[in-house]
Amino acid sequence: MRINRKGMNERLFIFDTTLRDGEQVPGCQLNTVEKIQVARQLEMLGVDVIEAGFPISSPGDFNSVIEISKAVTWPTICALTRAVEKDIDVAVESLKYAKRKRIHTGIGTSDAHIKYKFNSNREEIIERAVSAVKYAKRFVEDVEFYAEDAGRTDNEYLARVIEAVIKAGATVVNIPDTTGYCLPEEYGAKIKYLTEHVDGIDKAVISTHCHNDLGLATANTFSGVINGARQVEVTINGIGERAGNTSLEEIAMIMKCHKNLNIETNINTTKIYPTSRMVSSLMNMPVQPNKAIVGRNAFAHSSGIHQDGVLKNVSTYEIIDPHDIGLEDNSIVLTARSGRAALKYRLSVLGVDVDDERRIDKIYEKFLKLADQKKEVADADILMLAGADTAEAHAVRLDFLQVTTGMGVRSVASIGLDISGQKFEAASTGNGPVDAAINALKKIIQKKMTLKEFTIQAISKGSNDVGKVHMQVEYDGGLYFGFGANTDIVTASVEAYIDCINKFKNKSE
Repeated sequence: MRINRKGMNERLFIFDTTLRDGEQVPGCQLNTVEKIQVARQLEMLGVDVIEAGFPISSPGDFNSVIEISKAVTWPTICALTRAVEKDIDVAVESLKYAKRKRIHTGIGTSDAHIKYKFNSNREEIIERAVSAVKYAKRFVEDVEFYAEDAGRTDNEYLARVIEAVIKAGATVVNIPDTTGYCLPEEYGAKIKYLTEHVDGIDKAVISTHCHNDLGLATANTFSGVINGARQVEVTINGIGERAGNTSLEEIAMIMKCHKNLNIETNINTTKIYPTSRMVSSLMNMPVQPNKAIVGRNAFAHSSGIHQDGVLKNVSTYEIIDPHDIGLEDNSIVLTARSGRAALKYRLSVLGVDVDDERRIDKIYEKFLKLADQKKEVADADILMLAGADTAEAHAVRLDFLQVTTGMGVRSVASIGLDISGQKFEAASTGNGPVDAAINALKKIIQKKMTLKEFTIQAISKGSNDVGKVHMQVEYDGGLYFGFGANTDIVTASVEAYIDCINKFKNKSE
C-alpha cells in the first residue's frame, strides 16, 4: 500500500465523465443546453477535466463538445475517440473552442477484446495504439490513452502497451476496469506493477476508470490511488453504464476525511450536494436514499442508540459535517406563503440558477399550485418543478384528465390533449385507472406503441407527495424513455407516456 506519508500533499486530478459515460444510462440523455448547465456546475465544483462527449458518435455529441468548450473557462475539455484517425479528426474539430483540450483515445487490450472484438493479435494492437496516440499528438499536446478492459489484461502485456504509448507521446494513461471485475487488491497491484515496470511512467499520469458491476468501483479507485494513480475518472452520483461508475463525491470525501493520506483534490465539497441534485433532476434519475454522501438518509439517524449519541456529540456517528457537502440542516421550508425570492434562493442552493424572470414566474405559478396540495414543498419537488416547465414547448400536451375507478367497477378515463394548438378528446375503459387513461390517449394518437417498462417512484415521503413515473415505449423499432411527475400518479403516468410520444415526434420531424 503506497500511502503518501511524507508530509507534502500530492495532487489528485478529478476527471468527470458524467456527460459522457454517465449519460450512457438509458433514458438519461441530456440536450445541449442541459449539458452546458451541468458543465458550468462541474466547473464551480472544481473538477479538473470534463469529458464532454464522444464527438463522432452523433451530431448531438459533436455539438455538445463545441458548446461546452465555449461555456467553461479553466477545466480541460476532453473528447473521446477510438483508435481511428477519422474519430480523432472529428474530435479535433469539436475541440476548436476549448481553452484547454485533450483527446482521449484508446483500444481494447484484453485477450477477449483482441480476439473477439478486433480479430487481431497483441502486436497489431500495440501498433494501432501507438499510431493513434502519434496521430492525436499532431493536433493537441495533451493526449490520454485508454487500455479498454485493462482490468482483465495480464499485467506484463499491459505494461508493454502503456510503455509504448508513453513513448509515442501520451500524457495520461487510463487503466479501466471496464467490466467491474477486479478486486481492490488486484486492481491496486496492477497500478503498482505499472509504476514499477514501465520505463518512462514518470512522464505520464496514471488514471483509474472503474465500473461498479460488483459494487467495488470506489474501493478499486481508492486502491489505485494509494498505489500510484493520480487521476480518477468519476461521475456525479456514480451514474454510468450498467451498474455505474465510481462516485465523484465518494472519492472527494474520502480524501477530505483521511487527511493522513496527504492527497488533495481541487473539489469545493460544499458544491457536492447541489451538483448531485442538479444531475439527478436533469437526468430524471433519483438518488437512492442510502447512497453514500448524497443520499436522503446519509445523515439520518433512526436508531435510538445512534440518536442519543448524536445528540450528545455529533462525531459519535457522523464523520462528515453536512455543511461540508453543501447540505443545510436548517434549510428554509417552502410553503404556499413563500415568495418568489425564497423559491429563487432555494433553486440556487440546489444548483439551479434562473435569471429569466419569466421562467421564474412560470415555476412559481406551478409551485403555488403544488404548495396548495402539500403542507411543505421539498427540494425534490422544487427540482421537479424547475425541469417540468420545459414540457410547455412540446407539441403534445395534456389539457385535462378525468378518471372514474373503484372496487368492483371497470375504470373509465376521459382525456383532452392539445396537439400543436388543436384540441382532441377521447374516452376509454381499462384494467385500472392508468390503463384506462393510456387507452384513451392511444385513441387520439392512433400509433402502434408498446409499453415496455413502467416504474413508479415517490420522490419524498407522505401520501400527498409528488410521485415520479418512468416509462419506456417501443415505437417503429425504437425505444423512447418518458418521465412524468405529479401528486396524482395517474396524471404522472399519462404525462410520462406523452413525454415518450413527444420524443419520437421530435425525432421524426
